Amino acid sequence: MQLKHKIVALGVLPLLLAAAVICALVIVQNQRLGEQQVQLIEHAILSSKRAELKSYVAMAMSVIAPLHAGGRGDAQAQQQALAALAKISFGEDGYFFVYDARGRNLMHPRQTELVGKDLWDMTDAHGLPAVQALLASASAGDGFQRYAWRKPSSGRETDKLAYVTMLEGWGWMLGTGLYLEDVEQATRQVREEVADGIHATLVAIASVALIAVLLVCAAGLTLSVREHRLADRKLQALNQRILNLQEEERSRVSRELHDGISQLLVSIKFQFELAAHQLAAGASGGLDSLHQATERLGSAIGEIRRISHDLRPSLLDTLGLPAAIGQLAAEFEQRCALRVRYANRLADDAQLPDATAVALFRIVQEALTNIERHARAGTVHIDLEADGHAVQLQVGDDGIGFNPRKIEQMPGGIGLRNIRERVEHLGGRFSLSSSSGHTGMCVVLPLPVV
Repeated sequence: MQLKHKIVALGVLPLLLAAAVICALVIVQNQRLGEQQVQLIEHAILSSKRAELKSYVAMAMSVIAPLHAGGRGDAQAQQQALAALAKISFGEDGYFFVYDARGRNLMHPRQTELVGKDLWDMTDAHGLPAVQALLASASAGDGFQRYAWRKPSSGRETDKLAYVTMLEGWGWMLGTGLYLEDVEQATRQVREEVADGIHATLVAIASVALIAVLLVCAAGLTLSVREHRLADRKLQALNQRILNLQEEERSRVSRELHDGISQLLVSIKFQFELAAHQLAAGASGGLDSLHQATERLGSAIGEIRRISHDLRPSLLDTLGLPAAIGQLAAEFEQRCALRVRYANRLADDAQLPDATAVALFRIVQEALTNIERHARAGTVHIDLEADGHAVQLQVGDDGIGFNPRKIEQMPGGIGLRNIRERVEHLGGRFSLSSSSGHTGMCVVLPLPVV
């Protein structure tokens, strides 16, 4: 995955997810608070209307009290009471109505066509038998009932809150009501305000999230540009190091060929020429000169083998990595007069990939070179072992040690960096520890799954 994709995945996506969760919480909380506010407003308005309705009914009762309280139950007194109630109104939609106990309408000033009709089974828009519900509320003593009824001023069926009471002497139900359009309008306005608030909040959150995303993208772009530049500089430095190493290796091989092989071959040439002159002249030293030339030719062949072994050890191809490291350790012990303890714990049938074997051999070679040049050690330990998943190499010495944090400034720092790069290239792990009297290096390289 590219760097910019990682930035999007690790920065932008969690940010967007957090913004979405915040938006969901804001919507839920605002809707909950809005509904609570609607309920509070509705309760306050209905409480005010209940008090108002009670006062209207009390006023109506006081108007007909002389006729009802006087014990007059004749039809004339009842007609006078109905006439008096029909004249009382409060606004265009405020009026009183009267029903008998069987649901027959006795007085309705706004809907005169209902007077005298039996409305016991009449239902409103919600399927509620309105007159039955009103009579039940009046008989129970509560008196309040909510139902749907046609509003005189608009002609539409609207929710209405009524308050009714029974006139015990006459068996009447007297009541009045207030239409609840203002309640619906107030609650609708609150819900619209809540919706507007949610919309404004979501816009603000989206704006903040957009700005944050743009900042993350800008930071990611800046980081990507810096990383690309840094990678380019590292690549240039690596290319230069490769070129320098190639030139150093070529110089070393050229120097060894010139100083060793070339001089030996020239000496052999002169020796053969001398032997040829001596044999041609019949001198007695010709055969000795020929033997010396042959010995020097063997030395030249040995030198060629040594150079070839340094470039690519033959034992690594013929007998495998353990034998090649063993020979390298023996030669190092003989050359430097140091004691080398080599422990090979690889199984006899262990098959290492060629790249892994070469890398481990070069790592041991580089480590021994650093020990020879810088460690001032007396004993060197080399341990090689493997399991089914990885091969592990440990190299340690009892030298003077060094500070691993200052590898870049150390004379042997290039060798250690080469080891680290080899290990990282093969996907392995490299660890290094050092103190006075002990330095240890551990390399773990993965093995392919069979």
